Amino acid sequence: MDLSWMAWTWPTATFFIFIALCITTMGIWEYYRPGGDPRYGIFRLETTRGDRLFISLLGSAFIFLAWLFFIGAPLWWPTGIAIVWFVFVFRYV
Repeated sequence: MDLSWMAWTWPTATFFIFIALCITTMGIWEYYRPGGDPRYGIFRLETTRGDRLFISLLGSAFIFLAWLFFIGAPLWWPTGIAIVWFVFVFRYV
């Protein structure tokens, strides 16, 4: 398999491994506790675990893009903000 079409750096590979692990974890979680427990959060949207994962990942992408646009490197601060965003979404949304 030729993977030379993409610039596979450690950060790129780590990102794709993280996404694969998130989806795998959600699949295992759904297997052992089916249903996803739909609920209404502070945004008044009915969401399941998969919805909250998608909202978390999408929000994190926007956090990083905004940080890069307005501030630039280093990316430790947006990483912390994204982790807080993940916890917030899974806890309250």
